[in-house]
Amino acid sequence: MSDAITAEGLVKRYGEVTALDGLSFSVPQGTVLALLGPNGAGKTTAVRVLTTLLRPDAGRATVAGCDVVGDARRLRAHIGLSGQYAAVDEHLTGAENLEMVGRLYHLGAKRAKARARELLERFDLIDAADRPVKGYSGGMRRRIDLAGALVADPSVLFLDEPTTGLDPRARAALWETISELVKGGSTLLLTTQYMDEADRLADQILVVDHGRAIASGTADELKDQVGGSRLEFTVGHADELDTAKEALAWLATGALRTEPEALRVTVPVTDGPTALREALDRLAEQRVTVRDAGVRRPTLDDVYLTLTGRQTSGTDEQVREAIR
Repeated sequence: MSDAITAEGLVKRYGEVTALDGLSFSVPQGTVLALLGPNGAGKTTAVRVLTTLLRPDAGRATVAGCDVVGDARRLRAHIGLSGQYAAVDEHLTGAENLEMVGRLYHLGAKRAKARARELLERFDLIDAADRPVKGYSGGMRRRIDLAGALVADPSVLFLDEPTTGLDPRARAALWETISELVKGGSTLLLTTQYMDEADRLADQILVVDHGRAIASGTADELKDQVGGSRLEFTVGHADELDTAKEALAWLATGALRTEPEALRVTVPVTDGPTALREALDRLAEQRVTVRDAGVRRPTLDDVYLTLTGRQTSGTDEQVREAIR
């Protein structure tokens, strides 16, 4: 299987801020790569370089067999891009937006109109086709934006945090649409901060921080890197949390975590089932009321926090200031 996307040592600086610091990765045809990382990790900058919107300061990249710098004009006919915010004209109808994109791709008026109708039906927007987009809900705007990215039937699709701000139902619907695109043979690069989104959609995951790749693999491979299991206990009363924490400290292979509002204690361990039996015995000895108990595998959230040590960063604001 050949690679639809390759990036080798990409570097991009904005003044004193280094957004990409030697980033390298590849995406085989017909697969999904999710880029994970905190705000400012370099995800959006990588997408902009790969879609010819930015020139890298160093390194090289190819998409659909085209060099992103040397073959930029030819490449644009083979890719689709949906950014963090829906790139639509609010004063045009849904159909007019898609027809306009078709004409920009030189499809011709007749073909652009036909393609717009195809996509409106595909994204369940046909009833809203002749309504101005300014009256669309957030989920509908997302769908019309994704439809716009597909007008030219691109072989490679870039989605930059496509479900940000959507409610759970709209997110689930968009996930189904994305899955159908990949089943049809599309290659997808997805940036996201939602761990469940990456777990659901991605064949491979690349964790990025400070513009560098710090880990890669399938969701299961990354979870195995973190290792171990977690015991989770929900106690009966808030005043039992400290007692439970002290009773369980001897089992922990790392830092215990308490969530006072949920009355929950989380304990990292190695042998989950054995540790659970021992923990329940110890809590019973201390007369701690246990409302719920269980063994949990590491999640992508655990992987993310273990690898990056943080959830957000101030780098986004620095980059925005540098661009200005």
